[in-house]
Amino acid sequence: MIGSALRAPAWRIAGVVGALAATTLAVALTRHADRVDQSAAPAATVTLSGTDDAFIQLLLPMDDGVLALIDHLDTRQSTTDPALRTVLGDVRTAHRAEVVELRGLLAAGNVPERNIHEGHQMPGMVTEERLADLRAAPDAEVPSRAVGLLRAHLEQTVVLCRGERTAGGSPQVKELAGRIQVTRAAELSALAGRPGATGDAVN
Repeated sequence: MIGSALRAPAWRIAGVVGALAATTLAVALTRHADRVDQSAAPAATVTLSGTDDAFIQLLLPMDDGVLALIDHLDTRQSTTDPALRTVLGDVRTAHRAEVVELRGLLAAGNVPERNIHEGHQMPGMVTEERLADLRAAPDAEVPSRAVGLLRAHLEQTVVLCRGERTAGGSPQVKELAGRIQVTRAAELSALAGRPGATGDAVN
């Protein structure tokens, strides 16, 4: 009886010790796996040619300009058409994602971002001057003017993407240019038939 009473706590203690050992081992293995996963995914580097760099450095301020345009349209009562709002929302979402990818490529290529076209009236770019004109425009003219600016931006971007795909050096940038070109064609099609969106969609 006495021996049994003494042996029972010993078995309980052994069980507790075994559980603690297993837990400690599991934690150690998890931490090791985390370290392995992190070291197995190094940051990719990208080699950017002069054409790649010029394409990205021009597209970034163009996208920023269109995002500023859409932000302004959010404040205008004249652009409450639900269909137009849907198009603008899709354009905003695509452009925001695109800007992240473009800046990521610059970082991967160890190239600083610089607005080499600041102050220039580049085709398809929504400059501060053009945005100021839109802010001063009567409400009745805002939708057609805004669509005209947006269409010019989309069409010019298609031209730039074609150039990058033809003369670019980085496979990553050329692949992104191809995706952007497809997206722009879809956005142009969504604008077709609206005042300020004349002509056929560019593919």
